[in-house]
Amino acid sequence: MASPGAQGFIRVDQVGFAPGEAKHAYLMTEAGAPATRFTVVDRRGRQVLKGTAGRDLGTWNAAYPHVYDLDLSRLRVPGNYRIKAGSLVSAEFTIAPAALLAVPAAKIVTFFGGQRDGADALRKPSHLNDRSASVYDWPVFTGPDTDQIKGELTKIGGPVDVEGGWFDAGDYLKFTHILSYVDTMLWAAKRDGAVDPRLRAEATHGLKYLDKMWDEQTKTLYIQVGIGAGNAEGTFAGDHDIWRLPEADDHDTAEGRQFIRNRPVFRAAAPGEPISPNLAGRTAAAFALAAQVEPDPRKAAQWLEKAASVYAMAKTDGVGQLVTSLPHAFYPESVWRDDMELGGAQLALAALRLRDPRATEWVRQAAHWAAQYLEHEAGDTLNLYDVSALAHADLVKALRKSRATGLAVDEAGLIAGLKDQLEIGLGRAAADPFRAGARYDQFDSVPRTFGLAATSRLYKRVTGDRSYDAFGTQQRNWALGGNPWGVSFVAGVGENAIRCPHYQISNITGKPVVGAVVNGPNNVSLFEGGLGGRFDEMPACPADEVDRYEKFTGHDSRFVDDVRSWQASEPADDFAAIAFYALTLMAGD
Repeated sequence: MASPGAQGFIRVDQVGFAPGEAKHAYLMTEAGAPATRFTVVDRRGRQVLKGTAGRDLGTWNAAYPHVYDLDLSRLRVPGNYRIKAGSLVSAEFTIAPAALLAVPAAKIVTFFGGQRDGADALRKPSHLNDRSASVYDWPVFTGPDTDQIKGELTKIGGPVDVEGGWFDAGDYLKFTHILSYVDTMLWAAKRDGAVDPRLRAEATHGLKYLDKMWDEQTKTLYIQVGIGAGNAEGTFAGDHDIWRLPEADDHDTAEGRQFIRNRPVFRAAAPGEPISPNLAGRTAAAFALAAQVEPDPRKAAQWLEKAASVYAMAKTDGVGQLVTSLPHAFYPESVWRDDMELGGAQLALAALRLRDPRATEWVRQAAHWAAQYLEHEAGDTLNLYDVSALAHADLVKALRKSRATGLAVDEAGLIAGLKDQLEIGLGRAAADPFRAGARYDQFDSVPRTFGLAATSRLYKRVTGDRSYDAFGTQQRNWALGGNPWGVSFVAGVGENAIRCPHYQISNITGKPVVGAVVNGPNNVSLFEGGLGGRFDEMPACPADEVDRYEKFTGHDSRFVDDVRSWQASEPADDFAAIAFYALTLMAGD
């Protein structure tokens, strides 16, 4: 047994567990502590469970070479608890019905309200000049991995109304590639059991903007509002060059701020020309999902027609580099057949609901792209760049409802594809001391973790098989505190949630950005040379600029809770959307 003075930490999901879930926490120690005894106590200090630490799950880093499993699964009585092992005490967690997860989900909806741009912003109206924006040709960049522009921008059209939508992340750019994914997830959550009464208004806010970005009359899809950086010549600045509140931009008359005040708009392709299939598929999916839940059949039919129109414009021959953002390096997506499968599946489900005879054709198209994805692109898991898990699950529903036969893929093949993605995560988790199924030494570790959690429940919903439930729960646990840093990566959720996000509004106003989901740990190489300086307008956070998590750096990954740490602490809409969807599915268990 370890001595009462054993040095280390107990890590646990700071939200908690449903009574019937597998429940695990982790004891991370400086020295070997086999067979350490632990107890669980309630808020009154009463012991409700005792046990012995399980096997050593492996080394985290040189400072903490031992991680032991703490099995809490016998704890089923609702309440609020902490784990104790010698002098070590965990953060508080809750045992409650799965609907408990609706609470952190509601905080994420609050985040989307704070991300609103335009006249309907819940804080202050911003970027109203976007109502009359000019369209520009794609800029030329000074290199393949930079957003610095070479030369001047060339105006080619406008004005167009692109007011509204959501800011993309901690900055104020807006991207159709991101927003269509986000709105797809929000409408899917609404359809699949989300209970927050604000959700419909939030999803509708996104859809209203997406409708502006798709010009039905000219068959033009606009993809971006604003630019990241200014140009090499220094004649204009970009969004990332300054730190300010969004409502300041419309009236910014400082030299070189012309594209801050009047933000440029860019399109996916020339009017009437085929558009990148990833954009066509996911934009169609958002419209079609709205058609699935819209109670007014007339409005639902209108959304279906918009979905069908943009889906038909997909460029599926000679695709080349996909269109996402400018520069492409912001969001370097490389697969697209999953988007076409997703769009086709959602069109089919909407058409089946509305008794539209085109349903069978969309089922056929979705099945074709599913087969092509499984042959050419499979190998990733659910995230911004690969939406096949949701596409597979919803195509299974469409196959069952339509009873279509003779398709390029069958139900068994789609379910096998879902299982393969879960096995990718399960294999990683088996080798990780904190049972992480996503890679935390690269970008998007937290949203990919939530993606695996969501996939575990999508798999259960279409098969009835609960084999991956415990794995999915482990992934949620990791994101909400059961990780080496002991941090909940959702702001305002848990006793030790991220406090200093790379987020302008909260940093300047001092008001927390509740519900923001951040990237989480990232590769140590991205922090070489330090975090850099601060804008004059950027208050230090933490105030002493000390990295309290440095000693937990391990497995080539680092997490820094600092406003300067865009690599780890910047929230983004797509992160929040997949977290919300995962929590929605799990709350419905």
